[in-house]
Amino acid sequence: MNNLPQQYFDKNTGISYTLVGDYYLPDFEQPETKYNTIGRFGRERLNYLKNHRRLSYINLLTSSKLHSHLSEIEESAHDHMEFISKQIAEREGVTEKLKADDPILWVQRMNNILNRVTEVIRDELIYA
Repeated sequence: MNNLPQQYFDKNTGISYTLVGDYYLPDFEQPETKYNTIGRFGRERLNYLKNHRRLSYINLLTSSKLHSHLSEIEESAHDHMEFISKQIAEREGVTEKLKADDPILWVQRMNNILNRVTEVIRDELIYA
């Protein structure tokens, strides 16, 4: 017959333990978080953190803030992309009239604008 208590609380660390078989395992709970989809920019940021900012990555991961950080980067990147691309398109005359008159030229110019804006977002948000 097992005389060990089923639960144990360590006053020094403030962690409670539960007996599982012959071992006490810590009672850790994951905080409930709302998970958003991580898209292109969030994945690029994750890759950058893993490969170039290892300590920041580990700190975010162990504090359960990694997903919210990536979601925030993703949302900010999309907001910046929309705002900056609209400004550049207006300044360069890429309008709905151009789209109706010469759709191929419009697509070329919009792709050029989106590529430039993507590089700006990478410099300011992803690799910062």
